Amino acid sequence: MAIGDGILTPAISVLSASGGIKIDHPKMSNDVVILVAVVILVGLFSMQHYGTDKVGWLFAPIVLLWFILIGAIGALNIWKYDSSVLRAYNPVYIYRYFRRGKANSWTSLGGILLSITGTEALFADLCHFPVLAVQIAFTLIVFPCLLLAYTGQAAYIVSNGGHVLDAFYRSIPGIIYWPTFVVATAAAVVASQATISATFSIIKQALALGCFPRVKVVHTSKKFLGQIYIPDINWILMVLCIAVTAGFKNRSQIGNAYGTAVVIVMLVTTFLMVPIMLLVWRSHWILVAIFTGLSLLVELPYFSAVLFKIDQGGWVPLVIAAAFLLLMYAWHYGTVKRYEFEMHSRVSMAWILGLGPSLGLVRVPGIGFVYTELASGVPHIFSHFITNLPAIHSVVVFVCVKYLPVYMVPLEERFLVKRIGPKNFHMFRCVARFGYKDLHKKDDDFEKMLFDSISLFVRLESMMEGYSDSDEYSLCGQQTEKSADFLFTENDNANTVSSNIDLSYSSYHDSIIPSQSPVRGNSLVRSSGQTVGEELDFLNRCKDAGVVHIFGNTILRARRGSGLIKKIAVDYIYAFLQKICRENSVIFNVPHENLLNVGQIFYV
Repeated sequence: MAIGDGILTPAISVLSASGGIKIDHPKMSNDVVILVAVVILVGLFSMQHYGTDKVGWLFAPIVLLWFILIGAIGALNIWKYDSSVLRAYNPVYIYRYFRRGKANSWTSLGGILLSITGTEALFADLCHFPVLAVQIAFTLIVFPCLLLAYTGQAAYIVSNGGHVLDAFYRSIPGIIYWPTFVVATAAAVVASQATISATFSIIKQALALGCFPRVKVVHTSKKFLGQIYIPDINWILMVLCIAVTAGFKNRSQIGNAYGTAVVIVMLVTTFLMVPIMLLVWRSHWILVAIFTGLSLLVELPYFSAVLFKIDQGGWVPLVIAAAFLLLMYAWHYGTVKRYEFEMHSRVSMAWILGLGPSLGLVRVPGIGFVYTELASGVPHIFSHFITNLPAIHSVVVFVCVKYLPVYMVPLEERFLVKRIGPKNFHMFRCVARFGYKDLHKKDDDFEKMLFDSISLFVRLESMMEGYSDSDEYSLCGQQTEKSADFLFTENDNANTVSSNIDLSYSSYHDSIIPSQSPVRGNSLVRSSGQTVGEELDFLNRCKDAGVVHIFGNTILRARRGSGLIKKIAVDYIYAFLQKICRENSVIFNVPHENLLNVGQIFYV
């Protein structure tokens, strides 16, 4: 529903602002207003990739000026037309209104709801505002200005009953009409920008939780983590916004759709606050009950009212939410099943040791970078590869890429390197860590950094005394444990969270020495019969022979006998999403001539 709000807010905001244009020809008026709104929407979404860093400082003054304008215009209309409308603040008139109109008065709440929708859009991207700022703004600016604005429109309508449909623009004094129109358009753009940014943010969070297909995320701000741009989603939102704007014949239908989306978001937020207050804030259950009861007392009547608007445009956000929910659920289900398969099918180190230094294969010259999402253990694709093709490179490096919630990871702290097995196995594990603003360089630069980190590891390893394979060690030296604690965030596939447990490199996962064995690292050096210089020369010769990037391509299929829903979700929806989403080879800029995909089918 929040994503649906991100589609409907720009549509109704820009369309309402465009409606202020005075056009003499009534038949052309609606079409021209829609055309202007579409042009503004195209311009708005086309500018998203620039971010809001350079113009964001304008947003607060625009919004403040907008509220001051509508509040002042409302106060002027109250004084000019009919100050008796102030009696409407008497709760008795609420009772009389519902008694007189009965069912019609109740269903009108769906339209009354629109008097408060839009205000939440101004602060939709909450990561930019502290709580106190929102509280002060709503209490001292938003609420009183809205009261004055709508009361002033009521006073105007009392004296001008035929101007109900466009009371706001007609009630503006002529001398400030066009300045107000410009500010209204600017405020609509700000509100639209806020909801678009919020939509990007919520999709980024869903991506981190493995609930959304892999898409490209561009961070547009060095100061604010939440200012991001998602190109694919941006253009999808633009197309849907234009479709909604041009598809509906009048603003009331878009308003019904918008009201439905907002009130359901409010309702769901209230219910989600219950576990937050109980489990996170540890609030007393009585306080939780009071908060929930008071919130539902306001929200449920509005919710019941918008149900009568479902056939009048309210179905739009429901369809949008259902479509996104279906896609996200199918992706999450497939992602979880795939990761479970990879976790449970990890190859044991005992099996690797049993193969011997040659791994029971022909070791061909070169370096093979095997990409895996596992920070420990040997991935199943490796055993699948060597079982079907009994040859492997002389040097094998298991590469695991993780993305940390920091702006940038210094180069000297980017790689965590560890040896797998004795030296004559020539196998390493490398965890490459990137910040959210770090950009992947060309493949040769990444290869060079990987190779240099391994070479540096070999040099440092020779200087370690009493180092065993079960000890934690990396290029970061004493900072390894600290670095490991940060390795808990999402990877680019957005399907798992790695904790510091994954980086413990304990003997249980990676050690090639039985736990009762007293053999130490220096013994390995002697038993391998290879000095540090000889190993570095060997690595350089392998590098000159060529580098191959090996990616796993796990394909999910529903088992025979599975239900129809499961077959559709796995064989069609998930397979389609996996096909169109970004591949790892694209993310790491791997050229096709150096790429090797290892396919495997997993039945769920």
